[in-house]
Amino acid sequence: MGCERSEPPPAEYIATLRAAHPPPTPPLQGGEKRGPVALTPRPHYLPFMATALQPEISLTQAAAARVAAIAAKTGKPAILRLSVEGGGCSGFQYKFGFADSVAAEDSIAETDGVKLVVDDISLDLVRGCSVDFIDNLGGAHFTVQNPNAASGCGCGTSFSV
Repeated sequence: MGCERSEPPPAEYIATLRAAHPPPTPPLQGGEKRGPVALTPRPHYLPFMATALQPEISLTQAAAARVAAIAAKTGKPAILRLSVEGGGCSGFQYKFGFADSVAAEDSIAETDGVKLVVDDISLDLVRGCSVDFIDNLGGAHFTVQNPNAASGCGCGTSFSV
């Protein structure tokens, strides 16, 4: 099995890439003007980068409304902090709490003036997640839809990756 070498790309392919992506033009000097910019085809790798463009975290409108209501009753700022700790029945558990302020290293999602903040260490485990608020016969609680979770417990407060 070993490492197989692939052949270098054909010259036509390289020429097409160079034509589609010319080197950047130098900055304008003084009163110098340029004509209209021609649109080039999208690079072949761009569709695979779509996951990098998704929001790191998000907060639904239902969750934002609940956080705003709790914050108004308690007199605290409408900032919900989501963090991840070791423990729970699946290995990691979500922890929710109200924050007095946003730290410099926090990732922030804002919905209807309510902020959801996640510290940079927890973000690796919840990147791409959405926080929602559910109010049904089973009770009222915040839930996390986490695309990184390989499994979770029945109550939804812990997960594994």
